[in-house]
Amino acid sequence: MTQQAAHPAEPGAVPIDVPAGACDCHMHLFDPAVPFVPGAVLRPGEANAGQYLRLMRRLGIGRNVLVQPSSYGRDHRVLLAGLRRLGDSARGIAVIDPLTPADELLELRDHGVVGVRFNLVQAGAPTADMLEPVARLIQPFGWHIQLHAHSGDLIGLADRLLALPVPVVIDHFARLHADVASTGHAERVEATVARLLASRRVWLKLSAPYIAAPGSPPQAALGGFVRRLADASLDQLVWGTDWPHVTAPDAPDDAALMQLLAHWFSPGERQRVLVENPARLYRFPAPLTAPAPGASLPVPL
Repeated sequence: MTQQAAHPAEPGAVPIDVPAGACDCHMHLFDPAVPFVPGAVLRPGEANAGQYLRLMRRLGIGRNVLVQPSSYGRDHRVLLAGLRRLGDSARGIAVIDPLTPADELLELRDHGVVGVRFNLVQAGAPTADMLEPVARLIQPFGWHIQLHAHSGDLIGLADRLLALPVPVVIDHFARLHADVASTGHAERVEATVARLLASRRVWLKLSAPYIAAPGSPPQAALGGFVRRLADASLDQLVWGTDWPHVTAPDAPDDAALMQLLAHWFSPGERQRVLVENPARLYRFPAPLTAPAPGASLPVPL
């Protein structure tokens, strides 16, 4: 499937106060000069660091997590170049397998990688049978596993995830309403996520509501789910844009996505979800001062 990166032409201002050091915990970069892996499902157009830095300025975000997209497989050229451009305010999530050599792991670490992703929704390595060996491989680095899985698969994997020797981050609201197999399925997904988060070793990423609730207003479809999890496990929640939204049917405005946080969290809770929780998970230092919306960027475009 070929899709162009989605960038709203005239994005609106952020309607909430964004705390200093706020982190976008899920975004991607794409470079047309780097070929996609054979059979890649998503083949978007260019989404570069300069475009993303402008988004950071507009949203008042000071930090970000760059996630290796499935389209590039284990070719990390775009990821590494992006981390170099974005600097110390960025962290990375790579894609590896159990045979990844030590020198490659060290290079990834030195560029700011702090975790590895398993995308079990789109075809390609790594696969679920690699969870345990990859976890053992990354454990000495203090990294975590980030998991994007169909919700039914997540339910089936729950015990294995809890037994892993590394933390786990679940993508995209655990795809709460995306993979409805039967009546009561969403309730089973929520129960599984609540159990995982209660372990204090599993996190949930509030990103891409259009994946988790396709065709539905996210506040109505996801608000109760988020609020119940927050009441029990607020410290295990982080937020991300999913920029440049290559799986979205229509280009969303990132400011509108951020506005959802005002429906779900108080200002103090937003401080934890946007700043404190990501700082712990991604090992950021003391919070940065967030750039004011409209301020000049520190990196030339």
